[in-house]
Amino acid sequence: MSEGEIKNWFPYELSKPVKQVSPIVLAYIGDAIYEVAVRQYLLSLPNLRPNHLHRSATGLVSAKAQCAILQYLEPMLTEEEREVARQGRNAKSGTIPKNANVLEYRHATAFECLIGHLYYTGKQDRIAELVHSGIEFMKAGKL
Repeated sequence: MSEGEIKNWFPYELSKPVKQVSPIVLAYIGDAIYEVAVRQYLLSLPNLRPNHLHRSATGLVSAKAQCAILQYLEPMLTEEEREVARQGRNAKSGTIPKNANVLEYRHATAFECLIGHLYYTGKQDRIAELVHSGIEFMKAGKL
């Protein structure tokens, strides 16, 4: 872990080494971490009406948006990050997507898995970098 990076936000460590954690479990925490990042971004903007916040957040955290972000970020990922995303994409979740096709849903799971992996390996700066790049990409095309 490099200087200036923190391990976790709270003092609850994983029950086993991160490499032994299921990609679906990493996606579970990655989803939450990404949601907090998006909400913090939205609160930095001038329009703080709850309905606007909700609609804007949905546009960034949907499976379709996460799929697009992952595809955009792919060339920027390290080999290790690509492998983590691949494992997340190939993991069987047992859930049927409601508002996305199966491919979008799998890529969204891959993105969330990557964020979860980065979180549990203490790479907060890398999460910030990737999330910022993804939000900027979405702003340029959708927001």
